[in-house]
Parts: sequence; C-alpha cells; structure tokens
Amino acid sequence: MAETHRLMAKHIEPGITTGELDAIADHYIRSQNALPSFKGYNGFPASICASVNDQLVHGFPGKRKLNEGDIVTLDIGAQYRGYHGDSAWTYPVGKISEEAQRLLDVTEQSLYAGLELVKPDVRLFTISHAIQRVIEDAGFSVVREYVGHGVGAELHEEPQIPNFGVPDRGPRLKPGMVLAIEPMVNAGSRYVKTLEDNWTVVTVDGSLCAHFEHTVAVTADGHEILTKL
Repeated sequence: MAETHRLMAKHIEPGITTGELDAIADHYIRSQNALPSFKGYNGFPASICASVNDQLVHGFPGKRKLNEGDIVTLDIGAQYRGYHGDSAWTYPVGKISEEAQRLLDVTEQSLYAGLELVKPDVRLFTISHAIQRVIEDAGFSVVREYVGHGVGAELHEEPQIPNFGVPDRGPRLKPGMVLAIEPMVNAGSRYVKTLEDNWTVVTVDGSLCAHFEHTVAVTADGHEILTKL
C-alpha cells in the first residue's frame, strides 16, 4: 500500500489522467502478488478511487486530466495473502492555493492526532473526538455520512469509526484489532451528496475536500501503522 502511494506521488502532475494513474496502480499491485481490493467491489469498475477537488470519495478514474492547482485524493486498497489494507491520501497537483494546502495539512494532522491515541483499552470515540477537534478548531467541517472501519479478511468490518464523537465512549480497543482510520474533511459545509453514477460523492456547496487514511494495528503496548513507509 505504502509503496503504491509512493509510486502514485511520482506520477501526479498536470496533464496525467486519473485513468492512467489507475492503470499504474493496478499493474504495481498485481506485480507484488496482491490484488486490488476495490476492483469489482459492489460493482466498482476500477482498482483505485480518484476524487478531484470537490469530490470526496469513490471518484471513478477515467479520461479526466489533472490540472495545475487541483487536489486529488487517491484511495487504494489491496489484498495480500487473504488480508486487506486500505489507505488514502490527498495530493497537490503542481502549485496549489494556500487554503487548499492548509486543508491538506489539517486533514493529515487530524489523522495523526487520532492515530497517536490508538492503544489497548482506549475507547474508540476518544480517537474520533481527537480527530474532530483538530478539524473544527481549524474552521473546517467533518463529514459525518462516511466513516472509518475495521479491516482484515474483509475490506469493511466492524467497528465503524466516525471522525466525530464524545470522548471516553465506544468499545475499548484490544490488541489484534486492525482499523482503517480516515478523516474526511470539507473546506465549506459538512454536507455531501452522491452523483447520478451512484458512486461519486461531492460536497454540496462545491467546496474543496480532503481524505487521509491509514490502516493501523493495535499492539500489546500501542499501535503499528501498516500502510506507512
């Protein structure tokens, strides 16, 4: 997963299409004796999700060219030896605006604010609350319709992991749990809608949005990020 993202980062530049990025990712994942988790999942037609600017999640890769100043979220899943990993990152395309860069920075910071708290006996919504505070303190909005999740033999498992919540609530973390923690953040209002393709989710007000995600394992004394270089 991490190596696939590193490869994507090398190819993201003005003029490349999201379909070309999908093909590069698909080839690399398969070359590592893994399978793209998203390909065919509930009918999804591609190996990665590529969501541009006001597209939050589940964007179809295709003929769309990336332009200078865009931001693009690549959500990538891979299955290896029967287990899935899931990781998303929002990338700048060339030089982006200061506000877009701040959105990316804050969303990444919120992810790590949550990850820092992952250890045995911590209640799940304590992590959710830490993510929410970073986002809202910066003046951005937390998307509530889409959340993180457990991951393992299935791509999506329990528990669901919202990016908002009351601390000291929810199930306690236990060693061996594997979680996909993924803040999804809008620069404007928190509201989103799904387009007529029944997949692509966009912000209602057309504002920019960002999405960062790591798969993390709860260990006996803390955690290990499984999708980080």
